[in-house]
Amino acid sequence: MRTLAATILLTSSWLISGVIVSQPIGATIAVANDTIKSSGSISQSSNSKPITVSKAEFGVLRIDSNGESNFTPTNRILLSQGGKYGWRIQLKDYNGEVTWREVLQLPKRPETWATDDGENFSVSKDGSESVTKRTQMASEGVIENFWTITPGDPGGKYKIQVYIDQRLIASFEFEVISLRR
Repeated sequence: MRTLAATILLTSSWLISGVIVSQPIGATIAVANDTIKSSGSISQSSNSKPITVSKAEFGVLRIDSNGESNFTPTNRILLSQGGKYGWRIQLKDYNGEVTWREVLQLPKRPETWATDDGENFSVSKDGSESVTKRTQMASEGVIENFWTITPGDPGGKYKIQVYIDQRLIASFEFEVISLRR
């Protein structure tokens, strides 16, 4: 367990079909005044289209032997090297570019931090929190982000908050658990 590479993986919007559940697991959708709602006008993107969240979910992403991606909503993630976890948010009646910011809080500092593409990424002074900013095409209204578990990732309670235009649009609390005791 010498290196940790937190890898951000964006998957295409076709993954969303058939996996949105009616009640997201571990997800809180927030609007500008921080009240919890399942949808509502919350922000605007750079192209001035109103943004409304219709679904927000958190879970694991598995790639089968045929290369097919399968998303399973959950708030318990197995601390297993190569496992992928993350969020996907469905924006109601929206197509176009969206700039989002993700804050990932870990229970303690991992051994190292890294990303795939050197995007706008920073780590807090104590090393337990990262901030990723990305502009993404919301094809069919979906934005998403996934991380890969690697050696050195800590177990425990995590939190991810997703913002658009400085407004919190979703918050996910989950636990990364080890089978070793």
